[in-house]
Amino acid sequence: MTTSPSIDGVLVQWGERLFYPASRIVKPDTTPRLNTPNRPSAATIRQRIAATVARRAPQVMVKVTGGGRGMGAIAAHFRYICKNGQLRIEDDRGVVREGKEAMHDLVEQWRVSGSLIPEHNHRREALNIMLSMPSGTDAQTVLKAARGFARSELRDHHYVMVLHEHQANPHVHLSVKAESIDGKRLNPRKTDLHRWRETFAEQLRGLGVEAEATRQASRVVNRRDEPIWRVKAKQEGREVTAKQPTSPRFQRSHMEAMQAWAQIMQALQGSEAPEDKALAQHVGACPNFCVNGSDFS
Repeated sequence: MTTSPSIDGVLVQWGERLFYPASRIVKPDTTPRLNTPNRPSAATIRQRIAATVARRAPQVMVKVTGGGRGMGAIAAHFRYICKNGQLRIEDDRGVVREGKEAMHDLVEQWRVSGSLIPEHNHRREALNIMLSMPSGTDAQTVLKAARGFARSELRDHHYVMVLHEHQANPHVHLSVKAESIDGKRLNPRKTDLHRWRETFAEQLRGLGVEAEATRQASRVVNRRDEPIWRVKAKQEGREVTAKQPTSPRFQRSHMEAMQAWAQIMQALQGSEAPEDKALAQHVGACPNFCVNGSDFS
């Protein structure tokens, strides 16, 4: 497909704002995250646009669900994610354990490795993360992608992971020791969480599973994932009031995303390539410029 350099330039300029925010890379990493070391190519942007508006690729979910403030809380989470020894639990060395005794041994290893973790503590000693994909995704592939994610993003920390495939959405629970091997503490910010979603999506795509990690603002989605307590409350039949994001910052992000989509659609419409014109039609036909029906909370 031959296109005008000016059209490609517009796609890269506005596509970067949608799919690759400037704050995405917040720490040096030898692992390449984009097809080019500095900027995504126009072809890459077209692929991201097509996946978002034409194919409606499923959006990955990476969510921090809490964290243990002492070894007692960490051990309780271990028991929960491995169903008290019934499910296989894998650590950062790739060692797989099963059974109550093996789980207890792992708890004691965490207690004394690095700084001693007391039974109860005022500060968070572990971070609980859940990585999920929609129903129908192969569970073992999700596990492989989670394994690649952890090795990339959590390589300086001790962690364990357990696959849950008995529910509708296959997902992996990760428990990460907050203190790294060199003594630094894990305290993820919003930019880190977005990078984590991108990394998980890249791992899935590398395994042949179509997945996207487009920000909600970029898809002009007018809601955020609900906190775990809200989800559990609804499951228990308790009434909760839905809270929609109304902050000026969130609304500004939406307006900027709509502007970017408008610029992209105009550029695609002006292209002589039939593929671009077809892609422009998908952008224009997408409600609110890309509300992904496969997204979930």
